[in-house]
Amino acid sequence: MSKASARDRLEQALTRIADPTGEGRRACLTIYADTARAAADAADARAKAGQPVGPLDGAIVSIKDLYDVAGEVTRAGSRVLAEEGLVAAADAPVVKRLRAAGAVIVAKTNMSEFAFSGVGTNPHFGTPGNPFDRSRVPGGSTSGGAVAVADGMCEIALGTDTGGSTRIPAALCGLVGWKPSKQRVPTEGAFPLSFTLDSIGPMAKSVAECAQADAVMAGEAAPVLVPAPLAGLRLGIWQGMPFEGIDATVSAAWSAAMGRLGQAGVRLSDEDMPLVADMMQVNAKGGFSPAESYAIHHERLKRNGAGIDPNVRARIERGAGMSAVDYIDMAEARRRLVRAMDARLSSLDALVLPTTAIVAPKIAEVATTDDFGRKNAMLLRNTASINFFDLCAISLPLPPRDGLSSGLMLVGRNGHDRRVFDIAAAIEKWLKT
Repeated sequence: MSKASARDRLEQALTRIADPTGEGRRACLTIYADTARAAADAADARAKAGQPVGPLDGAIVSIKDLYDVAGEVTRAGSRVLAEEGLVAAADAPVVKRLRAAGAVIVAKTNMSEFAFSGVGTNPHFGTPGNPFDRSRVPGGSTSGGAVAVADGMCEIALGTDTGGSTRIPAALCGLVGWKPSKQRVPTEGAFPLSFTLDSIGPMAKSVAECAQADAVMAGEAAPVLVPAPLAGLRLGIWQGMPFEGIDATVSAAWSAAMGRLGQAGVRLSDEDMPLVADMMQVNAKGGFSPAESYAIHHERLKRNGAGIDPNVRARIERGAGMSAVDYIDMAEARRRLVRAMDARLSSLDALVLPTTAIVAPKIAEVATTDDFGRKNAMLLRNTASINFFDLCAISLPLPPRDGLSSGLMLVGRNGHDRRVFDIAAAIEKWLKT
């Protein structure tokens, strides 16, 4: 973290949030100015006494709008939920852990309604503009968190990731985005999209900050990043699906990065992944997110379906026709495929692929339902596979091309999170030299 005091950094963040010419109004839905100032002052007092509580002490953090905060309504980016007025009795476990680690929580950030979109638009609270081009989407569903970090409204943004909701906005906004092995971080107190696929991860400007936040939320000791030697590292390039329909800007940034890794002595291999076809066959039954979100929202749809973002409502309603037999078959098949993918990756240090196949679409390009659906599918395609196969993954920002950002995604086996962080730290440093 910066050597500036936590209070000074907080005031800078609050100034950026309040800037009427900036994205603060669209990125941050609740501002915790008073409690954040008290937390920052307490962190500064601990620092002065030489008694910080860890590497996150005094870090300026935002949390996604779907996290429970005691005494508040959990909106999850939804006017309907806001109007229902259900007040959280306690902070979500990850929020409690952040506070205990000395994090200064500055704001709740905007998101795709119910976290059900990789695009990041929100018709209720506005869509924060991409930091590289304000006419473009930020990516979702943790849209406000990504823009908040990129624009200096916070240092770390806590998001969720069901199909790419930290990694997609990180890639489109020039950040690092992390999806952990699901079981490591408790999801209680985070408004659910898919009980099967939801996981919790941070976005920040560095691998180290993401690793620190991840460890706090997982209840683990502060991590010691040991950048992995790049020479001889075995990285498999996921062939086929991740490159279908890739746009020229992403392709150019990707090719340059692979060239740089080859110069470092990384052993790059082309890896066919026939398990993808099996995944697609399973998801053809309807997928977990529609089925599970429909179970969560079906009564809400009857009461006030018209109040929900039509693009989100359409995705939820796809779960209405799934039978119990199909759902159970899908779950059993996924368990087998998760084991098969783990075995498939055992000979590699990590897989590598573009985080998204396309750059951030213009907001005008997702104005119609059909265009939204196509762009959303393209943004989610590469990242969603990782959640299905129960893996961990990190998106690293590639040097901008054509004035836009894209990401390189490293994928590790479930439970190999620390190893992926060490590899990511090495690649992050190499790509910046």
